[in-house]
Amino acid sequence: MSIQVTCPGCLKRFSVSEKFAGQKGPCPKCKTIIEIPKLDEDEVVIHGGEEFDHAGRDAQGKLIGKPILREQPDITPTIVAIVGAATLVTVVATWMLGRTGSFDGLLMRFVGLLVVSPPLAAGGYKLLHGGEELQPYRGRSLWFRAAICAIVYIVLWGVFGYLAGQFLTGEIWEWLVLVAPFLAAGGFVGLICFDLDYPSGFLHYSFYLAITIVLRAIAGLGWIWNIANDVGGRIS
Repeated sequence: MSIQVTCPGCLKRFSVSEKFAGQKGPCPKCKTIIEIPKLDEDEVVIHGGEEFDHAGRDAQGKLIGKPILREQPDITPTIVAIVGAATLVTVVATWMLGRTGSFDGLLMRFVGLLVVSPPLAAGGYKLLHGGEELQPYRGRSLWFRAAICAIVYIVLWGVFGYLAGQFLTGEIWEWLVLVAPFLAAGGFVGLICFDLDYPSGFLHYSFYLAITIVLRAIAGLGWIWNIANDVGGRIS
């Protein structure tokens, strides 16, 4: 059985064999001396030594500096219910509007993307940043970044749709040549807007694309491989 330990110096998490329980040793990454908790301890307590001494001491000689607490995501039944209800409303509304021909014009498609893109950007970030991030974006800061990210994603959709209508003829190699730069660019958008690493930024954009492609089909606009004829015909 392994013991989960968090270094108070670099905040790196790693597993330690149970044979080292109760012993002290240097962190493999930053060499800070940490104490491995005993197996019979109910709570893991990290003894930080003097690594917080740079903040000074109070009148009693106690260290003022304290480790940064990690904030774990709190997923409650209420949040799950709200997300589920919002998803259902979005799907039903998209289907109904699609059946009435509301999305036949490019303007309504833009409005639809403008409505769903910010929540998708924020939700994708919530799924990807994980509980290990010390200070995740939230509140106004999160929605501001999500709005910027959403606008760029919408622009990428618009540019892709235009180029697809001009150059795609159904050949697979044409799709590969056209799609690859957009996927690469989308990964950088998530990286810049949410300070994600590039693989996470790529997954964030892929999540957004997957949802919007499905919504496009629900709206009666066909699947993504029909976009060349659909958008191309409207632009011309």
